[in-house]
Amino acid sequence: MTPRESIRQIQDAMNAAIIGQETVVERMLIALLADGHVLMEGLPGVAKTRSIKTLSKLIKSDFSRIQFTPDLLPSDVTGSDVYREQTGTFDFQSGPIFGNLILADEINRAPAKVQAALLEAMEERQVTVTGTTHRLPELFLVLATQNPIEQEGTYPLPEAQMDRFLLYVNVPYPPAKNEAAILRLVRGEKSGNAPQSPPAVEPDVIFAARREVAAVHVADAAEQYIVDLVIATRDPKKYGDDLAKWIRLGASPRGTIALDAAARAHAWLHGQDFVSPDNIRAVAPACLAHRVHLSYEAEALGKTRTDVIDALLEKVVAV
Repeated sequence: MTPRESIRQIQDAMNAAIIGQETVVERMLIALLADGHVLMEGLPGVAKTRSIKTLSKLIKSDFSRIQFTPDLLPSDVTGSDVYREQTGTFDFQSGPIFGNLILADEINRAPAKVQAALLEAMEERQVTVTGTTHRLPELFLVLATQNPIEQEGTYPLPEAQMDRFLLYVNVPYPPAKNEAAILRLVRGEKSGNAPQSPPAVEPDVIFAARREVAAVHVADAAEQYIVDLVIATRDPKKYGDDLAKWIRLGASPRGTIALDAAARAHAWLHGQDFVSPDNIRAVAPACLAHRVHLSYEAEALGKTRTDVIDALLEKVVAV
């Protein structure tokens, strides 16, 4: 079985287990293929945690769950040095961040000092404790969930933390037509009649798929379109007074890199060996929405970051 066939098998199994959230599933796989992290936002009960757990069962990997709470400490995430009385030495006791697939559940329910404990791990794939650096595994993916910031007991993620996520994925309610199917699926799981999942794939399959994604061709015109979109977030007045009033701060070069990586993964998932403008447009909201900061005027008008990126996509034309 080729890497693409294995990934599609994972995609089919996830779509069967998470009914009505095909876009969410696709974007999770894009992050996996692009070796990036995902921030998922949605109301409780829309299958954010379920989708992450399902992915972990389909890949042979170590799964760790960190439940973020107001009393969580940074060492609860990274681990700490533990004194061994028998030997009179300190040994490093690794924390849950040292897994392969990390579920950072309700990440915005913990204060900033705990959120910051993830910064080095997510960007540099290492953790430094008392001056000693510990490398994280090669297969390392943080899938964080957060509740809308309007809910009680939430702490908005700082911009530096948001920028570490390759993709921002909004998880909506499933379509009404799928509600009965969800009910039947859960009922079947409780009675032991759930559909059989395919065998979990080896990490080497993921690494092979990533090499193929890296080989997807990006033509000069597609590359320029990526750059034009990111530059438009920084200089929106060229594309209309409304966008100029709505955008306070644009995306950093990390947004350009994310858009390139995600577009190549999207193209590969759809059987292409090159990136088209459609691939770029498909992933642009997930790559750029959390990197664009809105003005007070935009927020007063009820505009979301995704709304602004969608408006930008209508204005910026591919060459």
